[in-house]
Amino acid sequence: MLAHALGLEPAGLLAFHGDARLRPDGYEELLARRAAREPLAFLIGRQGFWTLDLAVSPATLIPRADSETLIEALILARPDRDAVRRVLDLGTGTGCLLLAALSEYPHAWGVGIDVSAAACRLAARNAAANGLAERATLLCGDWASALVGRFDVILGNPPYIPESELDGLMPEVGRHEPRRALDGGPDGLGAYRHLMPVLGQLLHPDGLAILEVGASQAETVALLGGAAGLRLASMRSDLGGIARAVLLEPARAEDR
Repeated sequence: MLAHALGLEPAGLLAFHGDARLRPDGYEELLARRAAREPLAFLIGRQGFWTLDLAVSPATLIPRADSETLIEALILARPDRDAVRRVLDLGTGTGCLLLAALSEYPHAWGVGIDVSAAACRLAARNAAANGLAERATLLCGDWASALVGRFDVILGNPPYIPESELDGLMPEVGRHEPRRALDGGPDGLGAYRHLMPVLGQLLHPDGLAILEVGASQAETVALLGGAAGLRLASMRSDLGGIARAVLLEPARAEDR
């Protein structure tokens, strides 16, 4: 926060030769807001994700390191950087997943969809700031209801917190991040039930869907995919050892 108030990168504090007692304009306000449990990312207006620097706002979830697991899983599953040409990100928020994928696959073009117009505007800003605007289209809509066509990769981080647990979330999340991006319904799986048939319609026959899931949800989400004609390709755990990414493919004839 001090580096932000001084207009420096954090490492710049090591070389700062100003008055050690300096309290730059706005610094005390930042301290008070953080003490009230407002997220640091909202205080400074940005968050690092993958290799990107992204603007953030209360209109969207703050990108988290857990979600980078989806990009790791994608690169392992599709190591050929020419193999991915069309990417869809459902519930794009800041655009973090879409833009990280496009940064790794230089010939890919992608669509990010979010129900929030403010989120779409933010994602468009992030695409431009990271030099990806020409390869990213941001749309405001209800999941993929207005889309046709097929995609090589579909990414998604749906809301997955059971509604009974929302009030118990840490204040940084429960008080400040958008509830609609957190609330997964009675069992946390409402969005997945809605999305599974959509994935089958929008995936290329050789395509791959990668969904973020909450703790202990991976097996159930894989079963929901199987009921919708998708097969489990693999799962990948985050750095905490939690199965965080579920990879699904269209079922082959021998799988049916």
